[in-house]
Amino acid sequence: MKNIETFLSHDGKKAHSKGAVVPPIYQNSLFTMKDWDDIDKAFDDRTNNYIYSRGNNPSAKIVEEKLAMICGGDTAKLFASGMGAVSAVMLSCIEKGSHVVTIKNIYGPANNILQSYFKPKFGIEITYISGTDISEFEKAIQPNTTLIYLESPSSVILSLQDLKAVATLAKKHNIKTAIDNTWASPLFQQPLKLGIDFEIHSCSKYIGGHSDVVAGLVVGAKSDMEILFTKEFELFGAKIAPFEAWLLLRSLRTLKIRMDQHQKSGLAVADFLEKHPKIAKVNFPGLKSFPQYELAKQQMSGTTGLMSFQLKTTELEKVKTFFNGLELFQIGVSWGGHESLIYAPAISYLKELNAAQFEGLGISLGDMRISVGLEAAEDLIADLAQSLDKI
Repeated sequence: MKNIETFLSHDGKKAHSKGAVVPPIYQNSLFTMKDWDDIDKAFDDRTNNYIYSRGNNPSAKIVEEKLAMICGGDTAKLFASGMGAVSAVMLSCIEKGSHVVTIKNIYGPANNILQSYFKPKFGIEITYISGTDISEFEKAIQPNTTLIYLESPSSVILSLQDLKAVATLAKKHNIKTAIDNTWASPLFQQPLKLGIDFEIHSCSKYIGGHSDVVAGLVVGAKSDMEILFTKEFELFGAKIAPFEAWLLLRSLRTLKIRMDQHQKSGLAVADFLEKHPKIAKVNFPGLKSFPQYELAKQQMSGTTGLMSFQLKTTELEKVKTFFNGLELFQIGVSWGGHESLIYAPAISYLKELNAAQFEGLGISLGDMRISVGLEAAEDLIADLAQSLDKI
């Protein structure tokens, strides 16, 4: 099929039962076999057989095969959450005394698991860089570096890393690379094709798209994914439930349509904010003023609806007035759903980081993160305008 929307709209005849247009939910814990030899063969290839739903389940498998295809990877595994996927990949790539290179603005819980769990438990070392120049990666690599963990665009400030250059450098040193690719979705950025080893998504965001499912995804080469399946996936048990997998299959049918609308509305909102006199800065790779706009065009085929911007004021009362004055933008921590959301990163970062660490991120009280949903862009712009007028 030439067009991705056609591929995503069809589940394949093998997934159907008695002509059902929607595949059934395989709500079962185990799969029975016809005889000794049958189950014996299944155990010889656990990654490709249905034995017990902690490993494979048909409801999840349909979605995994589709996602592997659109990500350009060999194999995909769904997890119970994005952090289930993140922690599985990290565990697969580190060992006692490992060194990890990552960027300063990665997703908060991903940073927390490195700092507060893996560091004391396994004695790992972590080097944080901005990631905007390949020379930073070259200087950060040590003899015990086993993982370069990326997030491009990154959390809050949406800075980019040159994925092809990082992948080439990492392979030269036999270092595994992983990226949280949630912001771009598999439709607008394909890191595996640029040489990255593991692609991670929080499916709760754009892949799910309806704010009704929590799930995670890892995609990679067959050899890497077989190791991850038999160790971090099966043994830690962070598998997705059949119903959640079925919901994701529902969501994939409209993924292309939704992403096109998020992109269109996101660009309109970003353009409005950039021109507004009460906004100091807008972080959005789709704007020509974005410092890494050319790199964004090189490694991404589109932009989405998540952006951040900085109010010209950092006075808490004025910031709260704007934040609380919005009517269509609901207050919430997630993003990527049909509804538009706003969040102030300072709320959580100030609880997780000390003052020096917070300042090092380049974030202030006036920084806002918004997720542009599927409402009419003109209505969202009007909502932002009326609330900005209040300050």
